[in-house]
Amino acid sequence: MDNTMWLANHTGGADFFLLGLFSQSKHPALLCVTIFVIFLMALTGNAILILLIHSNAHLHTPMYFFVSQLSLMDMMYISVTVPKMVMDQVMGAKSISVPGCGIQMFLYLTLVGSEFFLLAAMACDRYMAICHPLHYPVLMNHRVCLLLASGCWFLGSVDGFMLTPITMTFPFCRSRKIHHFFCEVPAVMKLSCSDTSLIETLIYLCCVLMLLTPVTVISSSYSFILLTIHRMNSAEGRKKAFTTCSSHMTVVILFYGAAIYTYMMPSSYHTPEKDMVVSFLYSILTPVLNPLIYSLRNKDVTGALKKMLNVEPAFQENIK
Repeated sequence: MDNTMWLANHTGGADFFLLGLFSQSKHPALLCVTIFVIFLMALTGNAILILLIHSNAHLHTPMYFFVSQLSLMDMMYISVTVPKMVMDQVMGAKSISVPGCGIQMFLYLTLVGSEFFLLAAMACDRYMAICHPLHYPVLMNHRVCLLLASGCWFLGSVDGFMLTPITMTFPFCRSRKIHHFFCEVPAVMKLSCSDTSLIETLIYLCCVLMLLTPVTVISSSYSFILLTIHRMNSAEGRKKAFTTCSSHMTVVILFYGAAIYTYMMPSSYHTPEKDMVVSFLYSILTPVLNPLIYSLRNKDVTGALKKMLNVEPAFQENIK
């Protein structure tokens, strides 16, 4: 496997064909419109959340800094898959070039890998805030937050740079039809006509490291958090801590659950239909749920939104 294999794949003249979700649907037009609406909701919701965090001084805290990074990642990785999928359905095209497939795969792996580690950084932030509140401003200062966020982006890019060349340098001499709506590693590797068992083992080990390391950090953080919440004397303090942490855990369960199925479950558990449904959950549905989870359950965010929309002054004027 070297660069000549990539050139052979690229110059062979045969593009890949993304069969996608729509080929499995009895009402593809309705599904296309639904997905496009979800895409617009995800972009709008995450953009508003980022705008609120950056414009409101009360939200200039480590927790909301990481939430803004999460929203940025969500906006980017839903944009990697959905526009191409919707445009293909509208234009009646399903093809994607080999370089285009590689770029899509790299961006997706980088963004999803970055989010794995970002969720772990967010768990550490909650651990510091709840278990060490007096030292929190020093331990989680702006420089530390920037370093953690940069580290998450870097580790995600390592995932992309490692897995994309490995996958795209295999010879693809079988059908060029990818039973997926984007170029995801397991779906593309099924097209290879060479023995991929060794590389699949390597990818599995890589994914174990990428998933289990953050999961271990998150589990440890929340174990200490739950013990601290249990010891709190203030009922209001317990409620606030539990609400904040439950929002984060909801996102973690949705995201990691789907990712573990995709990359760590044996191939005997997989079918193209199941894989597409699971990928839909964490690549399209999760980005639209995240801003709802972090805003509707958070008084700080809803208060900032009301202030931005001038809801409170108008309400007061109506009372008068």
